Amino acid sequence: MKKRKEIELDFEVDKLTNSIENTISGEVFDTLVSLVTDVRQIKKAEWTFNWQIEIKDKAKAVFRLTTASNPTIIQGLICLTDKGDHIFMDLIENARFNKGKNKLYKGVAGNLVAFACKTSFEKNYDGIVSFVAKTQLIDHYSLTLGAKSFSGNRMFIDTKEAYILTRKYFKDFKL
Repeated sequence: MKKRKEIELDFEVDKLTNSIENTISGEVFDTLVSLVTDVRQIKKAEWTFNWQIEIKDKAKAVFRLTTASNPTIIQGLICLTDKGDHIFMDLIENARFNKGKNKLYKGVAGNLVAFACKTSFEKNYDGIVSFVAKTQLIDHYSLTLGAKSFSGNRMFIDTKEAYILTRKYFKDFKL
């Protein structure tokens, strides 16, 4: 079986919010993260990445971020792989309307990364999350997420930083 090349992630952490924040009104919305089980939930034309490939891969889990008040509109997606001792972020993407200078919500990427950290804590992996970053974004992820580089563009979020992120987005989370 041919092994797929790992994708270098290039998500923007625009703001670490307490949830997701409307860029026009400043209103903050509670969010839900849920497992995507049906490829029909994701319309190919609305996303840069082909999420159907990720959803069909049984070694991976794709999650969607929605607002609690409107769980039918997907704000962002994340694909995670359980590596047995940490969580690996394969892909992460904001919905098109949450990208660029005219985005509708801030905090989507931060919320999804916090969910990956929370998942790692729940699996007793001490919150450790790894990913492959585009080289030009390594400093950005270090500054915004507290991520550390450990081999070229491979990065990880360690326990302390993972806990801070998790508590920011998931107030009821306890170790």
